[in-house]
Amino acid sequence: MLRPRIIPCLLVHQEGLVKTQIFKNPKYVGDPINAVKIFNEKEADELIVLDIDATRLGYGPNFDLISRISDECRMPLCYGGGVKTAKQAEKIICMGVEKVAISSVAIDSPSIVSEFVSAVGSQSVVAIIDVRKKKGIFKQGYEVYSHNATKAHRLNPVDLALELQDFGIGEIVINSIDRDGIMQGYDLDLAKIFKKNLNVPMTMLGGAGSLEHLESLFDTVGIMGAAAGSLFVFKGKYRAVLISYPTPAKKFEMYQNII
Repeated sequence: MLRPRIIPCLLVHQEGLVKTQIFKNPKYVGDPINAVKIFNEKEADELIVLDIDATRLGYGPNFDLISRISDECRMPLCYGGGVKTAKQAEKIICMGVEKVAISSVAIDSPSIVSEFVSAVGSQSVVAIIDVRKKKGIFKQGYEVYSHNATKAHRLNPVDLALELQDFGIGEIVINSIDRDGIMQGYDLDLAKIFKKNLNVPMTMLGGAGSLEHLESLFDTVGIMGAAAGSLFVFKGKYRAVLISYPTPAKKFEMYQNII
């Protein structure tokens, strides 16, 4: 049975934990291993770790870092960054990681999802779709991007998601480029569009700045994953570094209206 999930998303840049704004200007916020330890103590539902250098710079998964994070992590873990082949995904899963996230490889060749599914199972394959609103006064809708929002693809994100779903993807993460690190709330219109069209589990990422934003997402679209970065690593208007996560009691309060 599906359930709502609140998911910290950690961005790794040069093996350090960073946070970006609109996919730019990564600010160092600490050591990713220490962050994992803290989220263990806070009993996070899941954890997403994304190496934001790998695809952009053209290298593969950092298996040493993945191993160190997996050894420490006590919650379901999803890793993404540089994963191009089913063999790489299988190696990552064998390290104790529950889910492998793919992005550019799935955009370029959606059918490759079936290879990943055959290797590790549908439940372990996640597609991250980075989307941005079309620019220009006469343009409407959203477009797909990759390589840290530097490469545009003339694709409708929902059409892409439906194709990935047909090939057996286990989950789709919708990442709003425009809202990354802004902390002013999720793009609820975007969430509703995907929720209306997809049958696989979904997670929204980009924009959360308060627990009220998470509640608003759940109230608007129902059961899904609510992922966030800045919300869980910054505190206050000066964005002081402080790792936080809602208490079990607070999570129960947030979930009870939709389960």
